[in-house]
Amino acid sequence: MKLQRKNGLRATALGALAVSGALVLTACGSDDNTKPGSGETSKASSNIKCDDAKGKLLASGSSAQKNAMDLWVKNYMAACTGVEVNYKASSSGEGIVAFNQGTVGFAGSDSALKPEEVEESKKICKTGQGINLPMVGGPIAIGYNVPGVDKLNLDAATLAKIFNNKIKKWNDPAIAALNEGTKLPDTAIQAFHRSEDSGTTQNLGKYLAATAAKDWPYEPEKKWPAPGGQAASGSAGVAAQVKQAEGSIGYFELSYATSQSIPTVNIATGAAAPVEATSENASKAIAAAKVKGTGKDLALDLDYATKADGAYPIVLVTYEVVCDSGNKADTLGTVKSFLTYTASDEGQKVLTEAGYAPIPAEINAKVRETVAGLK
Repeated sequence: MKLQRKNGLRATALGALAVSGALVLTACGSDDNTKPGSGETSKASSNIKCDDAKGKLLASGSSAQKNAMDLWVKNYMAACTGVEVNYKASSSGEGIVAFNQGTVGFAGSDSALKPEEVEESKKICKTGQGINLPMVGGPIAIGYNVPGVDKLNLDAATLAKIFNNKIKKWNDPAIAALNEGTKLPDTAIQAFHRSEDSGTTQNLGKYLAATAAKDWPYEPEKKWPAPGGQAASGSAGVAAQVKQAEGSIGYFELSYATSQSIPTVNIATGAAAPVEATSENASKAIAAAKVKGTGKDLALDLDYATKADGAYPIVLVTYEVVCDSGNKADTLGTVKSFLTYTASDEGQKVLTEAGYAPIPAEINAKVRETVAGLK
């Protein structure tokens, strides 16, 4: 199939924003939540193949994978001099819009493309369509700020009631029953959620809908559905609010909790013991995922209701959304080269060190094969 030719599409306001607002991710980024050693970068960069990479590549979307992208871009640009990769961490919804507007080479999304979004992508992928490539896994941590409470257990029903504005005090009997021996304060709960459409929100909703439907009567969507609570922008914004507000609780990727020393909730799933939010425990849940996409699409089906010992159930997988065919000639080489690195053993190893979970080997092998065949 032929590559999509450059066209004369008018630059939209969104396109201009994506270009002007995209940040060049470097080792000196002011929002870098990870601190790899200097030796790590050179080692990780040593096997990167730049191939036909050239010029500037714009990408945007999921803020869940921002800390992984920071490391990937840093390592990649150190190896491929003269190539610039700009990833704008906004939200999954914004990333897909930008992709279907044709303003980015790929998008990051914590939820697979909907059928209507796939159909829309065919206008940009002239000879193909948008597909989902699982690249980053990890736990959605439930961070909290309750002085004097160093360990906190919650189950799905209690968590649903907190975020649904039904449980309003930290010493509520439902919370106390899950934390025997812990002195819980008579403090009001401040629940924070994402203000914009978010794949992280949708994945949390999938977990609550699968495990506490009675207390969470909402369809899992990217837009926050429940009444009450307070909104903040991006995972970074929610984490920042939880960090500073006593009595607060919120959800964000584990790397945001680790970098800011925010304690996280252990989830009581029905397993032998409540499960801590760690990369290893998230990997146990993600390892059971099955590919539900067809053809070159590798969208996954996750088991949010797992009760396996040590399997942390609130997980997400971030997809890189690309055209399977019909990519722009001036960015195709860089897209393939960069995603080849992120899916490589070296690229996936970076994830564990940054608080994420690598994609299971069997699925990742399919990702590599698909990336190699992009046209």
